[in-house]
Amino acid sequence: MSGPCSSSTLVFYVNGKKVEDSNVDPEWTLLYYLRNKLKLTGTKLGCAEGGCGACTVMVSKFDRTSRKLVHFSANACLAPVCSMHGLAVTTVEGIGSTQTRLHPVQERIAKAHGSQCGFCTPGIVMSMYTLLRSLPGKPSMEDLETAFQGNLCRCTGYRP
Repeated sequence: MSGPCSSSTLVFYVNGKKVEDSNVDPEWTLLYYLRNKLKLTGTKLGCAEGGCGACTVMVSKFDRTSRKLVHFSANACLAPVCSMHGLAVTTVEGIGSTQTRLHPVQERIAKAHGSQCGFCTPGIVMSMYTLLRSLPGKPSMEDLETAFQGNLCRCTGYRP
């Protein structure tokens, strides 16, 4: 991740839209900013310790060495919003909705009745989405297990 804001204005992208904000408390987490400043409430607050994954978002940055975009999952409850300076954040609202169109990951989970209470679902969706954006081709079972190791669902198991 980038370092804290070096100027007085935080500049980053959320769901493809540029965000510029000169009134940011450096103690705010990305989750707080998304939910309270941007009113994007799909990303959930679960444990506030990075243990449950309900707050998972995808963070993207340009890797100058490989000259490619790199995507990784991040716990928005732990990430200081200023650490997002110059980066791109994708939330569950940014990949699809019932108003626009569901992303295939969201659609498959819904069709398979893959959630009960649904609280953890946005984080699980974002972990899967990040995996699919990061790996070309079909992920292995090991890739899937690694991608989901940061997600906890108290209602269901992870296999049928």
